[in-house]
Amino acid sequence: MKIAIIVPMDVEAEYYKNNFHSDKKEMFGSTVFEHFSINNNDVYLGLSGIGKVQAAMNLASLLTAVKIDCIFMTGSAGSMDKDVHKEDVILVDEFAYHDAHNANAGDYVEGQIPGQPARFKLESAQRNDFIKYLNENSIDYRRGLVVTGDSFISSEETKKQIKANFPDALGVEMEGAAFAQVAYQFNVPLIAMRAISDNADDDSGEVFDVFVKRVGAKAAKLISNYLEKMN
Repeated sequence: MKIAIIVPMDVEAEYYKNNFHSDKKEMFGSTVFEHFSINNNDVYLGLSGIGKVQAAMNLASLLTAVKIDCIFMTGSAGSMDKDVHKEDVILVDEFAYHDAHNANAGDYVEGQIPGQPARFKLESAQRNDFIKYLNENSIDYRRGLVVTGDSFISSEETKKQIKANFPDALGVEMEGAAFAQVAYQFNVPLIAMRAISDNADDDSGEVFDVFVKRVGAKAAKLISNYLEKMN
């Protein structure tokens, strides 16, 4: 299989780079993808960059050039739920844009881009296999909605506004829905994991740098172990 692993920042890619030998490097979009092998799978590791445009551009550039069979997206998120805590792992069921407000432009709901689904649901046989792996190995994780926007959420007031529109949201971040939209258009399965680095509140800026590397390594280790064991 050809598998893409994409993370927003270099600190979140360190685990892969330290544990797997890169055969070659190729430029797609504005980012360099390192190409290596895990358990006879061709793996392309790249940085999405931060924000929706960077994420969409770099993933679309890769998918246009390479026939990718499955995408793993990892990274960090801020918690949007009182029962979701720092270092918790969210296996994303669906993404939506928290900064898309088009209800007055037609028959659209909050978070929906015209012409696109209201929410991007991540359903595939590949994802089901990964869920089976998590369950068989007694790995703790949460499942649910994660919302995406182009701003780092670091105030309780903003968090409450988002939560009012998406009361079922577990996390908030800056790339996921853009990834999901591109994967949907290219019809490529997407498996997305976000590990909580902060509470998306007034203290987020102070704790993000402390936790982002730690949670990035946690998510990377899970995916790497899975790829090493998959048939």
